[in-house]
Amino acid sequence: MTVESKRKPVGRPASTGKGGGGHSQSLVRGLNILEGLAAAPGGLGLSDIAQIVGLAPSTTHRLLQALYKQGYIAQDAELGLWKIGVKTFQVGNTFLEARDFVATARPYLRQLTRESGETANLAIRDEGMAVFLAQSESPQMMRMITRLGSRAPLHASGVGKALLAWLPEREIERILQSRGLDRVTENTLDTPARLRESLTTIRRQGYACDREEHAIGLNCVAASLHDQDGLPLAAISVSGPVARIPEARLVELGGLVSRAAREISERLGGHVPRH
Repeated sequence: MTVESKRKPVGRPASTGKGGGGHSQSLVRGLNILEGLAAAPGGLGLSDIAQIVGLAPSTTHRLLQALYKQGYIAQDAELGLWKIGVKTFQVGNTFLEARDFVATARPYLRQLTRESGETANLAIRDEGMAVFLAQSESPQMMRMITRLGSRAPLHASGVGKALLAWLPEREIERILQSRGLDRVTENTLDTPARLRESLTTIRRQGYACDREEHAIGLNCVAASLHDQDGLPLAAISVSGPVARIPEARLVELGGLVSRAAREISERLGGHVPRH
C-alpha cells in the first residue's frame, strides 16, 4: 500500500487578467488553465476548467484548443479530460536542468533513502511556499509520496521551516504578513511566537523537524542547502510514517540530513552561515 500526501497542492490564486489588453488577458487565462491542470494530474473536464478561469465554456474551449495546438495540453479521447501536455513538461524540465543543485542533490537523496529507508525530497521556495522538485521514494510498502510540483506552506512543513530559518529577518516578516499562519493540522505552529522559537532551534541544531504539522501520521526532518552568501537555496528532507520515525529517531535522521545538506552546499560553492 502506498501512502500518498492527501493534501491538495496549494497554488497561487487564479487571476482574470482584466487589467490588461485582450492578448494579455488570453495569456493570463491560458497560464491559469495550465496551473489548474498541473494541480490535477488525473485531468479536468471543460466545466471544471471554465470555473477555474471564470469564463463561459465556449470561450474556455477556444483557449484549450489554442494550448492544444501548441502542444502544451492533451486530451483523453475516451474520457474527454484535459491534461498537461509534452511541451509543458519540456519547459518545466528546462527549469530543472538550469538549476544545477537539483542534479547535484539527486545522488544524495538516493543515499538518504538507502540509509534511512524513507522517502527523501528536495524543495525550493516560491511565492511564500515550498515547491517539491525531486524525490527518492522509500522501498517500504507504506511510504510517504509527494507529487513533484506540489506545494506546502513554509510554516507547516519540514522543508519550509528549514528554508525560513535562514532567511533575513525582514523577509521572514514579509512572508508572515502576506501568507499568515494557517493551521494545517492540530500540530501546526500557528502563532509567530511558536514559529520563531522553532526557527531559533533549527538554526542551532542545523535541521528542522515536522512533527505531524503538515499531515497527521507523518514526521519529517529537513535541512537547508546554502548558496555562496549563506542564504537558503533549497532544502532536502526525509519523511515517513510516525511508526517508523518516532520522536527518538528524529535526532539520528537530523544528523544524516544536515550532513548531506552541508556536503551538497559545499559542492555548489555555498556554506552554512555561523549562528
